[in-house]
Amino acid sequence: MSDTGSISISVENKIATITFSHPASNSFPSILLQKLTDELNKISSNSVVNVVILQSEGNAFCAGASFDELLAVNDFETGKKFFSGFANVINAMRKCSKIIIGKVQGKAVGGGVGLIAACDFAFAYQDAAIKLSEIAIGIGPFVIEPAVSRKIGKIAMAEMTLQPNIWQTADWAKEKGLYADIFDSQDEVNESTIKLAKKLASYNPDALTEIKKVFWQGTENWDELLYERAAISGKLVLSDFTKEALRQFKK
Repeated sequence: MSDTGSISISVENKIATITFSHPASNSFPSILLQKLTDELNKISSNSVVNVVILQSEGNAFCAGASFDELLAVNDFETGKKFFSGFANVINAMRKCSKIIIGKVQGKAVGGGVGLIAACDFAFAYQDAAIKLSEIAIGIGPFVIEPAVSRKIGKIAMAEMTLQPNIWQTADWAKEKGLYADIFDSQDEVNESTIKLAKKLASYNPDALTEIKKVFWQGTENWDELLYERAAISGKLVLSDFTKEALRQFKK
């Protein structure tokens, strides 16, 4: 695995497993976000695949956007493009013709919470707490907000956003609807995810595709909305407040 991380794909019994990895707690630099977007688009038209499992390696599920890359943003266009990376992935997930099951083995921050929310279904380990830390560094979870609010509602979204230093427990996330279920061991998470994927893979793929369209009705404006949100973040990341907050955070 390189410093830019990796994306690996395996297909077996009509189930595609996408595994992402990065040495910085599975954070996403732009190049890795683009790879994930490309793979999701390919899988969407792959007739051999009926179901997708999205997972990561290591103890953390996903630390969100690459902090080093965030620090390097110094103009609006670069900032907008950087934040559009997660917009691309979320749109690819919602438009993918396959049901996507998230397997969440550990904590998720920021964009990582967005990835979970963009899954059609998610199982998690009991320690898979979540946090939205963006407002503390002068930006906000603008791009992922539509996906997260769709799952947990605006009130819970506000609770997370306005308490950027507080980890919400996996139990809280399940209660709000982000996780379908949580388990006491990683083995149980694995077994339950595979069991569901196998069951779904045995169903009529056309029916799965059509029901997914129903699940995501009302999100058609995300093709524009998420990029408008990326522009907000791209502007805010250039502020003196954010630059100083990032420097302090880096220390």
